[in-house]
Amino acid sequence: MYGFKLSNRAVTFLAATALVATTAGVASASTAPAPEPDRTARASAPSGALTSSLKGRGRMDYPDAGHDIRVTVDAHATFRGVGWAEPDKSWGTFRVYHRMPAAESGPAPVNWGDFEVDCLTSGGPTATVTGRLVRTGGNVGGWDDYLKRHIRMGISFYVGEGKGSGPSRIGLSGGTEEGEPLLSKCMAPAADSKVIKGGYHLTDKVPAR
Repeated sequence: MYGFKLSNRAVTFLAATALVATTAGVASASTAPAPEPDRTARASAPSGALTSSLKGRGRMDYPDAGHDIRVTVDAHATFRGVGWAEPDKSWGTFRVYHRMPAAESGPAPVNWGDFEVDCLTSGGPTATVTGRLVRTGGNVGGWDDYLKRHIRMGISFYVGEGKGSGPSRIGLSGGTEEGEPLLSKCMAPAADSKVIKGGYHLTDKVPAR
């Protein structure tokens, strides 16, 4: 795994239209009905809180088949309304598990970390999740330093569903090293690694109950 840094950017999109009517003549005003707002404006207007969720477990492809890397996620977020890309609130957990090839003798090295979700974004079949490391385990202590610094990691997801959508994919940021800034919230690299076992279910921005 490797460190990955991206600049933060918040995307906020609200569309509005203004209609201006003029009247002509001195004795009487126009009685023509006001035009109906266009469909784009209606579709872009805020329509109440929305919620997204991402759940599942999958094993990601890795160039060395001796490595077993799995991501388990249960993440949720609420948004102000249509067009809001950055969530108002995010919560949940995700785990990154990594089993490495065993040496000639002894058990296979295992390292895992649990993260507390601080951002979930979604759009169509894609999502990004970020979180801070809160717990580690395994038999090698590979992320002990990360835990002391409560580093943030980010994961991107492409959830393929249906014929022609292709395989689901994951992109994992890794952790930043000592002296480097934390990965920004809501940021993750491209989902470039195929999910070769398991899968995920993504619910993208539905009305909050």
